[in-house]
This record gives sequence, structure tokens and C-alpha cells, in this order.
Amino acid sequence: MSLHRYALEVVWTGNRGEGTRGYRGYGREHEIRIDGKPAIAGSSDPAFLGDPARHNPEDLLVAALSSCHMLWYLHLAAVAGIVVTAYTDRAEGTMASDADGGRFTDVLLRPRVVIAAGDPALAAALHEEAHHACFIARSVNFPVCCEPEIVTESV
Repeated sequence: MSLHRYALEVVWTGNRGEGTRGYRGYGREHEIRIDGKPAIAGSSDPAFLGDPARHNPEDLLVAALSSCHMLWYLHLAAVAGIVVTAYTDRAEGTMASDADGGRFTDVLLRPRVVIAAGDPALAAALHEEAHHACFIARSVNFPVCCEPEIVTESV
């Protein structure tokens, strides 16, 4: 087994002068910093007093699932001789919140894949294999479903 470590720094930038003296008195703004990469401006979801112009942890979790699936899918397609020329995913996650807090109940991936060569049925089937290979999907405790659309590029 090999181990891979992912180090980053999260820096809170929302101190408005009085720290966390009151729940509504501090900002949820923060930066996610990774050496050698651009900072990601983060906040909480607007429902939790966050800045709607910044990424929130829930957005980033759905994005991680979508991009992990896509990267595995592109790899599997290349190996299988499927020529993908475009890939767009309209992913959506659902989070339920109650008195105990919140948790994701599911994420739905909706990739639209355009292929120039290869079997469309195989192209569709590779999504299941990509799902099982995705490190992020294998790490969460809620269902991640996939409803792919395969489009054959017209010549």
C-alpha cells in the first residue's frame, strides 16, 4: 500500500474587529491555501451567514466528487478506445439539516459526454467503473449516483 498526503492551510479572514464575540458579528470568510497553487476564497453557505460569492465546503465536496469521477472516466475511456471530445457535469448534492446538524444524503452526477469514436454503450458503461474507482466516492458515507448522457459527435 502506498500513502498519499494532501497538505493545505485554511486561514480564517473573517475577523471584523471583535473576533467571535457574537454569532452574527464575525465573517465566515476564509482562504484555502496550498503551496504552489492559487488560493481558494471560501465561506460558509449563505444559509449559515456565509458570503454567496465564495465557495463553501458543501460546494467543494460536490466538486471533488464530480471531478474525481470525470478524471477516472477520461482515463478509462482512453484505455478503452473511446475518444471523448467534451465532458460537462451538472452535479448536485443534497444536504439535510436538523437539530443535530447537517449531513449529505446524496450526490447526483449528470455528465454529458461527447464522443468522436468508440461504442456509445461502452462509453455509458464506463461510468459505473469510474464510480467504483473514484477515491472520493469510495470515501463518503452517502450514495453518489450517476445519470450519464452520451452524445456521438457528428462529423
